[in-house]
Amino acid sequence: MPTVFSHGAVPLALGLGLGRAAIPRRLLAAGVAAAVLPDLDVVTFHFGIPYSADLGHRGFSHSLLFAVLIGLAGAAGHRLLGAGFARAFLFLFVATASHGVLDAFTNGGLGVAFLWPWSGERFWAPDGLRVIEASPISVGRFLSARGLIVLGSELCWIWPPAVAIGLILGGLRRTRARERTAG
Repeated sequence: MPTVFSHGAVPLALGLGLGRAAIPRRLLAAGVAAAVLPDLDVVTFHFGIPYSADLGHRGFSHSLLFAVLIGLAGAAGHRLLGAGFARAFLFLFVATASHGVLDAFTNGGLGVAFLWPWSGERFWAPDGLRVIEASPISVGRFLSARGLIVLGSELCWIWPPAVAIGLILGGLRRTRARERTAG
């Protein structure tokens, strides 16, 4: 799994690229939280639930159904987030689903149960594309040389594409705004 620092890259890139009018600050903050939320499943280890179980790490909380539920929960509070129902749902769904997608591109652990509860099968990115170093789950192991390797991998494989997406969206937004004022 990527670190808590990099799971927020997708909603940050989308939110900053689309601009505050499309993604208000509260919705952006909720999107960053939603992108990190699936990894709270690590608490299941303390209850004796194995990693490979449906309720284990990268199981139900990494599924598309979970992303839909988080999107719906956030959309129910769309007024507090400063956005319409559909926009809040879509942004929070994408932010939450991005977590599993990034995990699928890591080179360690089990795959991601995207289709839970319909299937417990774990999925990975195609061979050759699993380039993100998997982060250690324990804080102690993260605060070691291994943690620096993981952060370096994320700075290479997650943040540059996220920045590029943000810049492209921002450029398209500004071009469209100029066209509207000119036309």
